Amino acid sequence: MNKAMQTGNDKRAIITAMTGASGAAYGLELIQRLAQAGVQQHLLLSRAAEVVLKQEAGITLPDNTDQKLSVLCEHLNISSELIQAYTLKDWFSPAASGSAGIKQMVIIPCSMGTLARISGGMSDNLIERAADVILKEKRQLIIVPRETPLSTIHLENMLKLSRMGTHIIPAMPGFYHNPTSVDEIINFIVDRVLEHLNLPNPESKKWGI
Repeated sequence: MNKAMQTGNDKRAIITAMTGASGAAYGLELIQRLAQAGVQQHLLLSRAAEVVLKQEAGITLPDNTDQKLSVLCEHLNISSELIQAYTLKDWFSPAASGSAGIKQMVIIPCSMGTLARISGGMSDNLIERAADVILKEKRQLIIVPRETPLSTIHLENMLKLSRMGTHIIPAMPGFYHNPTSVDEIINFIVDRVLEHLNLPNPESKKWGI
């Protein structure tokens, strides 16, 4: 394990996962904001997420996990000191066990396939296993789904997870703050995620303020 993960902010560690839904910019923005806030991150990327990162953000990630993290951090202009990346078959990672004590996980963006497997209790990869751990330990799971239109199956899966305490924050930006750029639209969703993580976010656009 990265020594920085052991000596950094031990009180706050978050599992950050990206899957193959469109909306890579949301995940990238959250990773960057958490790094800037000094929060430890256990980073999980699905293969489909890497495809979307290349398509939507022009980021081509190497196969090597350490090099992958280096490329991502360079793109986001952040330090990798408090970020540890894992392969999706790394069953010895902290994210795979409740005994590690990680209390929060965000999947952003979350594909409907990943959402369905989590709602069904599947644990075929580390993202699904980590989410299963968070749910069984009754900790905080935040999912940012991005799909349209939503089928009855999608809605039923979200309802099932919501009843288990999952925070469902769809990538549905508001416009009452009169955004003038794509970045402001992306930030609207990421701001809501940060608020639900109970992290300081003074720049968040709030209704009536």
